[in-house]
Amino acid sequence: MTTIQLRPLAEHCGIEALGIDLRTVDDTGLATIRTALAEHGVLFVRDQNLTPEDHIAFARRWGTIDVNNYFPANGGHPEIAEVRKSEEQTTNIGGGWHTDHSYDQVPAMGSILLARETPPSGGDTLFAHMGAAFDALSPGLQKTLEGLRAVHSADHIYGHDGIYAKTDQAADLKGHDIHANAVHPAVIRHPVTGRKLLYVNPAFTLHFEGWSRADSLPLLTYLYTVAMRSEFHCRLQWAPGSLAIWDNRATWHLAMNDYHGHRRLMHRITLSGVPLE
Repeated sequence: MTTIQLRPLAEHCGIEALGIDLRTVDDTGLATIRTALAEHGVLFVRDQNLTPEDHIAFARRWGTIDVNNYFPANGGHPEIAEVRKSEEQTTNIGGGWHTDHSYDQVPAMGSILLARETPPSGGDTLFAHMGAAFDALSPGLQKTLEGLRAVHSADHIYGHDGIYAKTDQAADLKGHDIHANAVHPAVIRHPVTGRKLLYVNPAFTLHFEGWSRADSLPLLTYLYTVAMRSEFHCRLQWAPGSLAIWDNRATWHLAMNDYHGHRRLMHRITLSGVPLE
């Protein structure tokens, strides 16, 4: 039986698993990881010696893999998307607060990100828990939000005229002709814990359904301000072999872009989700 030690990374978000080899973790150990992830939003493991095949095999134990439409694939392994920044580039991927795939009709459950090459310092990833953010809102605002739905899109990020098209990441990305739009409740229940979660994010949420962008922005901006409060965050410091599993329904994340002149390469596998309620 796999014995796993769990150490919280912060009060509201994140947990680290110690004494574990993901290549050999048994079903009991995997169940422990699943429970910890559902409760804490992101789980971090260090010193994992995984080949691409090991990475894929571990991901398949969680369920179906979503192949990313926008990021370059790792050669020979289409399941693995590369999140990379070269020594010459100044723009990184994921440099603003977001939750992956909220623009999909059925958003991804989460991702398994493995560090391959990391800079000497910098390049940390911040996570924020949307359960804690929702709990911090007043009861009246919570009730109002539970009656709203929000429109999400990726077109303004990854399209031909999108944000990345104007940066030095443009040549690496693909899927410029894909149109990705979805409408989701502004508050969802976690499918495992039942906890209520705020489900809007600065990158992909455009406006509330039936509201204009101008009318939506004041409320969205306030919600983002609450979710960005540091007490709801945890911070992951990477080294080669570090691995994070995060729950897209429960968290936002942000990749720090503070390592210009150095290379950073991460391998990401995205896990399929279920319809949001």
